[in-house]
Amino acid sequence: MLDLFDAPLLPGLSIRDDLIDADEARMLIERIDATGLTPFRFQCWTGKRLTTSFGWDYDFTVGRPTQAPPLPDWLRPFRERAATFAGLDPGVLIQALLIRYDPGAGIGWHRDRPIYGHILGLSLGEPAVMRFRRRRADGFDRASVPLTPRGAYHMSGPARHEWEHSIVEMVRPRWSITFRSLANQA
Repeated sequence: MLDLFDAPLLPGLSIRDDLIDADEARMLIERIDATGLTPFRFQCWTGKRLTTSFGWDYDFTVGRPTQAPPLPDWLRPFRERAATFAGLDPGVLIQALLIRYDPGAGIGWHRDRPIYGHILGLSLGEPAVMRFRRRRADGFDRASVPLTPRGAYHMSGPARHEWEHSIVEMVRPRWSITFRSLANQA
């Protein structure tokens, strides 16, 4: 996403519409729903969104990553496409987090865990708004970015490490796939 002068809205944030086609999106939604999604858990809190991970997972109870089932074959072509969009080797994307946001579900302000480097997301279903904020002495710098169905985003550099992000609560269902690298890779 660019501003009026073709500069990135946030350094380190790239957006691409239509990374996949409508048939692929329908297939991915069906596959995500068939994976045995469970409510997101953060310490003793249970979120409204439903998730499952492949490759690696982050266990918030013990505060460290844990191994998850291997990436399924049906997800590999989309990891490759996301990696190509981001200019990365697909092999560095060691985690795939699948999420379904039912009405009322969103994500509060956060930064992904420091063990992760590049963050790539594929948005499915309804459009969403990803909000960004960065603390300053007198408040926050803020930005909002629309996430279009079948589109993708890539966070690295300042957008990844200096800004927090959140997803506005959904009115209608949305699904997403988030691929992550380790901080010491790529």
